[in-house]
Amino acid sequence: MTGFALHLLRHGAPATPGLLMGRTDGAPTETGIAACVAQAGQLTFSRLIASDLARSRRAGDAIGAATGVSLAVDPRWRELDFGEWDGMAAASLPPPMLTRFWDDPDANPPPGGERWSSLVARVGAAIAALAPEPTLIVTHGGAMRAALHILCGFDRHRVWAFDLPYAALLSLRVWPGDPPTAQVMALTP
Repeated sequence: MTGFALHLLRHGAPATPGLLMGRTDGAPTETGIAACVAQAGQLTFSRLIASDLARSRRAGDAIGAATGVSLAVDPRWRELDFGEWDGMAAASLPPPMLTRFWDDPDANPPPGGERWSSLVARVGAAIAALAPEPTLIVTHGGAMRAALHILCGFDRHRVWAFDLPYAALLSLRVWPGDPPTAQVMALTP
């Protein structure tokens, strides 16, 4: 089996960068959307999916318009829910709490927020539902890291070693199975 191409594209820059934007539905900039369209223009794909949050969905709409590929929206590709921290700058949070979260986001989720294992479970369900065809997903940094954990077996510390700036494109070759596996083909900032 040859597997299939899975491209994960982080949404473009939001109008208010530098915030913990999980469920916060911040508007993307036009420059951010254009950067996503430019990244997608280098790819061949027959399936286009985006998170339901505006910063991903609007880039997905623009990519669909440019390529003629219909957009499907899937909320499982959302960012980690930061709970009470959602929409706040990390620098404004109590340093000990933030450190505990970064050290172990499953044992120390943000107050009222989502655990790392919950993000992994929902992204895993979204991956399991993919048809084995070339696919582009416009999503978020946390969901991309969860996919790397699921498909490549990287632990939660190693996934943070990947620099995923706005409009970063991560291309994988995925082999379906139980569990599915993947190889990182390229990372384009």
